[in-house]
Amino acid sequence: FLRDTLGKWFDSLHSTAERDKFRTRLERTADGKSTEIYISHRGMVEVYKDEGRASTVWQPREPDPGLEAEFLQRLMVRLGEKEERAQQLAAAKPAEQRAQIVKASDGTEMLQVNEPFDRAWRRVGLALDRVGFTVEDRDRQNGLYYVRYADADAEREKQGFLSRLFTDKEDLKPAQYRVQVQSPPNAEASRVSVLNKDGAAERSATGQRILTLLHEQLK
Repeated sequence: FLRDTLGKWFDSLHSTAERDKFRTRLERTADGKSTEIYISHRGMVEVYKDEGRASTVWQPREPDPGLEAEFLQRLMVRLGEKEERAQQLAAAKPAEQRAQIVKASDGTEMLQVNEPFDRAWRRVGLALDRVGFTVEDRDRQNGLYYVRYADADAEREKQGFLSRLFTDKEDLKPAQYRVQVQSPPNAEASRVSVLNKDGAAERSATGQRILTLLHEQLK
């Protein structure tokens, strides 16, 4: 009753069960003459913890390409682009299977992205933003993203039962990794690999998890 009554005058007091967060990233192009703008979305949704609906909990939801396109469209209009042209440029394209996990000759797993380097580089950067990796630095010339990632599952496997119960995710210290994008000149496909902080192939379960997270965004 109170919600219906107050909602007539104070719509803002009624909170929704969804939260959205957008990250805007600016990156200079290879020729240094222009700047590319990337917008990524991350969301949370409030759900009931039990059938009695006595309490709720917030949990992540899938990134929404439609919201990203809408945000990008509004930004283009704000920067001077005509609205019709902005709608065409920001329109979300149909989903395609554009990446798959493959194994190299030495058994190392990597991602094969069926796109040339420039586009693969952009999409990997956007995927890192969507998943929420901390990107400390990037080296486009060598195709490297320097990221930090805290693998909660791997850390808990090392601990005892009681330690797992009382370990807070915020207490986990993220380790440094490198995500490398490689492609021969004029090639139509690229390879994405996960390296450790020293530049060697990351063969651990954590490396596989990072590759899987990227695959979910790039496929």
